[in-house]
Amino acid sequence: MKRFSKGVAIALIIFGVLAPFIPLLIWSVARRWYFPAILPTEWSLRGWSYAFSNASRLPQALRQSFAVSTTASLLAILIGMPAGRVLGLYKFRGKTLVEFLILAPTIVPAFAVVMGIHVLFIRYGLADTLSGVIIVHLIPTLPYVTLVLAGVFANYNVDYESQARSLGANTWQVIRYVMLPAIYPGVIVAGMFAFIISWSQYLLTLMIGGGRVLTLPLLLFSFASSGDNNVTAALSIIFILPAIALLVITSRYLTGRNASLGATRGN
Repeated sequence: MKRFSKGVAIALIIFGVLAPFIPLLIWSVARRWYFPAILPTEWSLRGWSYAFSNASRLPQALRQSFAVSTTASLLAILIGMPAGRVLGLYKFRGKTLVEFLILAPTIVPAFAVVMGIHVLFIRYGLADTLSGVIIVHLIPTLPYVTLVLAGVFANYNVDYESQARSLGANTWQVIRYVMLPAIYPGVIVAGMFAFIISWSQYLLTLMIGGGRVLTLPLLLFSFASSGDNNVTAALSIIFILPAIALLVITSRYLTGRNASLGATRGN
């Protein structure tokens, strides 16, 4: 009975997650669908065929979206890891202010942020470039990565590093064989958040990329504005699939079972 109840609960959760995507799936294969008809009166694969054609520019948008999101996530982890270590392991005067400043980019409207730095990007030749878009995506991704890793390092036992050094390990060996294996679940979670946030950026990409850097959100918005529901629905499904796949792959690291090595620090 308990196993049956657990199965029903899992089925309800899966249905609750997937239910909002059912209308999108129907729209992607619908040719005519007007109220009050419950289902489309005519069906067509035009939306999917056009989405995967060269005319839609989907391959270009996917390549640049993956390039931007992956690179921005890696950079956010490289920059956020030292900051997260300091915030998680040490107490110092002004720590609350530092945490607030790290969160500030997520509080201030994105339009205000990008307008303030757009002039600098033009001056240094970063506007309308893929590099500029990657850098500007660090604004919303870096705060999440830093705070996630700060929470990971708060449960990290630095005594393992001292033991490794006493056995002759150098700094790189300590990082590679002690710290990274201990915190990698948190790194994966932080990278997942960074990728999803970067993947969904529209305004920052449009302002800094100037329309020359085409990502999937820009392509999706252009078709949504045109009123073409078939293509828009097909692109929407393509847009959300990587995020769902990444969430499923990393879901076991979100349970808290994979804590950093040594949940309590030695005295």
